[in-house]
Amino acid sequence: MKHYMNYNFIANQLDQAAFHAKSIEQISHTQALNLEEAYAIQSISIGKRYERGEMKTGIKLGFTSKAKMEQMGVHDMIWGKLTSTMHYESGSDLPKSKFIHPRAEPEIAFRISKDIDQLLSEENYLDYIDGIAVAIEIIDSRFTNFKFSLEDVIADNCSSSGYIVGQWAAPTSNIQGLKMELRVDNTVVQEGNSDAILGNPLESLYAASRLALENGENLLTGQVVLAGAATPAVYIETGQTIEASAEHLGKVSIQVK
Repeated sequence: MKHYMNYNFIANQLDQAAFHAKSIEQISHTQALNLEEAYAIQSISIGKRYERGEMKTGIKLGFTSKAKMEQMGVHDMIWGKLTSTMHYESGSDLPKSKFIHPRAEPEIAFRISKDIDQLLSEENYLDYIDGIAVAIEIIDSRFTNFKFSLEDVIADNCSSSGYIVGQWAAPTSNIQGLKMELRVDNTVVQEGNSDAILGNPLESLYAASRLALENGENLLTGQVVLAGAATPAVYIETGQTIEASAEHLGKVSIQVK
């Protein structure tokens, strides 16, 4: 029980840091965590959002670059949960006051059309998704100076804080080798390729189904999977217009207020 209360204390710190947009010191500075404990803390922390009426709207994957996995000394992606208050419509305002030190990155998103009850693969994924889109993810570490260990960032819901999805395209759309750009006020600040996401963003979707099933996380009709970033993230500031684009998939944007 004592250990659980410790989990709850840390989870509450993270929840309040996100809720009030106030940073806290890294957990790993004062307490050793393993990956299982970090995910347990993440689950408790996000549970506090559900208690306030937020709904789960999907999951996001991190470390979808093999180079990043090697850099962080892990052999698998990390994942966090998306909730209803994280979702912003394309073209709408993003209130910077709700974040600590937010960054934006361009992603590929999938929309689930049928509750996922098995591992997805090239053979069956079209039975489970009905849309693909370009998206912007807003990441915002709850830790001071955006610095964290692997366990810290997992406990902190993998820094996930907001997401904006563009117009949905057909699930059969080709998403390999797409040029992707991130613009700030019409200036390209990052450019990359959709293949930066595990060599093919569909691999990220397949991995999401595996991770969800392994961890007892339901992926349900209407929910979204954010497949991972195609470029490094960029800090965003009040007054900016942030836009992500991908060949054949169009654009998505947000105004930082």
